[in-house]
Amino acid sequence: MLLLFETPGGYALFKVLKEKKLGVASEISNEFTSLENANSMVKLKAFAPFSSTTDAVVAATSIIESTLDKNLKKFLKKNVSDELAVADVKLGSLIKENLDIKCVCNDAIMELFRGVRQHLEGLLPGAEEESIKAMRLGLSHSLSRYKLKFSADKVDIMIVQAIGLLDDLDKEINIYAMRVREWYGWHFPEMVKVINDNLFYARCVLRMGMRTNCKNCDFSDILGDETMEENLKKSAETSMGTEISDVDLLNIKSLCEQVVSLSEYRLQLFEYLKNRMAAIAPNLTVMVGELVGARLIAHAGSLINLAKHPASTIQILGAEKALFRALKTKTDTPKYGLIYHASLIGQAAPKIKGKISRVLAAKTALAIRVDALGEAEGPTISLDNRAKVEARIRQLEGGQRVSMSTPGNKLPSGPSKYDSSAAKALAPPRYNDASDMVFAATDSGEDKKEKKEKKDKKDKKDKKRERDDDEDEAPAKKAKVEEENEDEDSAKTMSLASL
Repeated sequence: MLLLFETPGGYALFKVLKEKKLGVASEISNEFTSLENANSMVKLKAFAPFSSTTDAVVAATSIIESTLDKNLKKFLKKNVSDELAVADVKLGSLIKENLDIKCVCNDAIMELFRGVRQHLEGLLPGAEEESIKAMRLGLSHSLSRYKLKFSADKVDIMIVQAIGLLDDLDKEINIYAMRVREWYGWHFPEMVKVINDNLFYARCVLRMGMRTNCKNCDFSDILGDETMEENLKKSAETSMGTEISDVDLLNIKSLCEQVVSLSEYRLQLFEYLKNRMAAIAPNLTVMVGELVGARLIAHAGSLINLAKHPASTIQILGAEKALFRALKTKTDTPKYGLIYHASLIGQAAPKIKGKISRVLAAKTALAIRVDALGEAEGPTISLDNRAKVEARIRQLEGGQRVSMSTPGNKLPSGPSKYDSSAAKALAPPRYNDASDMVFAATDSGEDKKEKKEKKDKKDKKDKKRERDDDEDEAPAKKAKVEEENEDEDSAKTMSLASL
């Protein structure tokens, strides 16, 4: 029996010297307690080194994916004519199919592999431990890079990271802004009703400080509204808030600076995300916008993965929990997921949002595939697709007949506006039951005979039912007559007694 062992330096083929020891898997480990015992158990028969790191990565990848490498085929054809022990069942089946070599893989073989791996440096002549470690490290790094498919041009990962950071910043800014409102609200509670924007609120607090300084401050560059500024100053004069110390105000201002800095950084990050989306997925950006497009890419993992999804999956992407809950409870499935936040669905009426989401998902799927697999720069098919979706919205909302064809293939144009009289004229005629012809069915002699028999049977049943009812009522009538007679007799006796 021969043993095929894959090393970071090449393919090794060992001859198993003591095949009888393979009967009990638990006892094989005793044969590898030392290097001498290992040499008495297996012996190197042939070795095929890799010429470069690339060959090593190709060989490792083929083994991981359970495919046969060309170099491995040549090596096995040249050196193997007996039974072969392999570590992977799928690899063994491939070798048997392609090379007609009997392969073995069981618990005893796995113990044999463990023993060879333990004493690999001693079993391979001329191999040093440090060199094997260096080859393992280099091969692992190269294989990891291959698995990640790392490329400098693959910048959709930057979009995934940017949209994730943008969502985190939104959460942090909201938390900090609410803390500023609650904290400074003890000193100036009326300011919350005057200023709703978190960034404007933080900047006004930084400029004003104590509410007593509000009347001497100019907020025109921050608020941009004279009416709001006047209301703020009037509220400061009649505020019911408590007094705070300078130390308290210093800490509040520090928190306001955090809100302002994070808000400014968020604007920079959003601008960066817009530029990245315009460069990587311009058609997707035109269809659903930068934020929704970036979230779709992040949810799928990459633009290529998103391009592999059908339109039905893109439509409900992000609503997986609701989908599986609906399938489990046998209720209606969701009509939209992340795509619900697109501007085209937002401008549609509530009753047609489901239809528009389906149309938009179909057009978006085409746009994503053009972005992922096409070579053209800038938006190409998305402008026409967006126009078609908008036309579909107008058609569903206003009853307008809209041509969905391209300018090159124009259909006959209909009325520009919905006309009720024209619709009635084109409508099919109503159903008139008076105009229908009714054919009277002619009864044959057999049918008359059957009807007569049925009628006689029915009459007999009715007579029998009446007779049974009379028999049931007879005892009751007799008892009633007897009671009446008894009452008359008792009345007579009472009258005689009185006389």
